[in-house]
Amino acid sequence: MTTEIQESVQAYMDKQFEYKQFLAGVLVFFGDHPQLNKKPFPIIHSIKSRLKDPTHLEDKLQRKLDKGIMITKDNLFDIISDFAGVRVLHLYQDQFEEINKAINDKIESGDWIFVERPKAYTWDPESAAFYSTLGLDTEVRDTYYTSIHYLVKPNNKNKICCEIQVRTLFEEIWGEIDHTINYPHPTDSLACKEQIRVLAKLVSTGTRLADSIFRTHKEFNLTRYDSSI
Repeated sequence: MTTEIQESVQAYMDKQFEYKQFLAGVLVFFGDHPQLNKKPFPIIHSIKSRLKDPTHLEDKLQRKLDKGIMITKDNLFDIISDFAGVRVLHLYQDQFEEINKAINDKIESGDWIFVERPKAYTWDPESAAFYSTLGLDTEVRDTYYTSIHYLVKPNNKNKICCEIQVRTLFEEIWGEIDHTINYPHPTDSLACKEQIRVLAKLVSTGTRLADSIFRTHKEFNLTRYDSSI
């Protein structure tokens, strides 16, 4: 481990408490938000969180260095932004609009600010069109990675930030499989890469079917209510 990497890892460890504090606040926001956790059918299914493990940071910095990217303690917090992360999971895509609104309301209140514009990673043109109507930039990754990313921090003077990922349970299954195969080092298996892309298409189909099921269920209940009056 080089001196620069060692100093960078130590600089992160010195700030871990601050990241932990901000992460706790983000978790409270999603965990206690009344509209997103309304019973009996809350919009948020579950929440995951993590602080970056120092050994994972060391490995990441070494990979960057191997590519000719020099990161030091002086530019560490300008280049690396995923020290704290929250993943918000929901059942089907239609629910995302409420989650996106809650995050934007938090921004408008001044409690958080965006470090960068929110981005939707999706290969599906129909999903990309949906996210665009909500004001999100879209991007396609070769791996067919699918998730919505927000990067927030408490104010302009503080570099402490938290990456928020929002995805459906179907997309989470894909993400967990892809992460196991490709992190921290991508697989060299062409077969695995192709199978993961195929799985992404199956996941998209599953998410669309889930949306259709819940829309049908809502229409059925409305029709039944109208006919009983």
